[in-house]
Amino acid sequence: MAVKLLEIKKESWPAVRLIGKRYTCAPNWGEWWENDWFSVLEATPCVPENGDAYIGAVHIADGMPERWIGMFFPVGTKVPEGFEAIDIEPLDYAVCYLSGKEGSGDFFAMETHNMCLEALKAESFDRKEGHWCFERYNCPRYTTPDGEGNIILDYGISVR
Repeated sequence: MAVKLLEIKKESWPAVRLIGKRYTCAPNWGEWWENDWFSVLEATPCVPENGDAYIGAVHIADGMPERWIGMFFPVGTKVPEGFEAIDIEPLDYAVCYLSGKEGSGDFFAMETHNMCLEALKAESFDRKEGHWCFERYNCPRYTTPDGEGNIILDYGISVR
């Protein structure tokens, strides 16, 4: 596998509002770039845990995966026209910092997810099954490759 797990850190988050677009199938990142939707969200201050990152998130709703693209904001933040929101209760996350080559699909492979789950078990984290997982595309970690062409993706998994 081309993706390496650099470290795992626990983050305790307050309640947040995820504002973006909801998908019941594969999320469409291309339409976000084509429509410049992130610029609309960036006009409102995010929660500090979000930083300047774009978020890809998933949880189980009515027995099925529900995927989102957007950003995290304080609960109560006004939802811009054309967007949706979901409020997420305070949660703890085990955040896996994954390193790999820019453009690698390995970041998003089930093998990588399973590698993170095994690492969480080894670190005695207890996953909250069916709760939120997120990909945090942080600038510059994800957007600026290091000298070896590697970027870092933050992959958070809700834990007890």
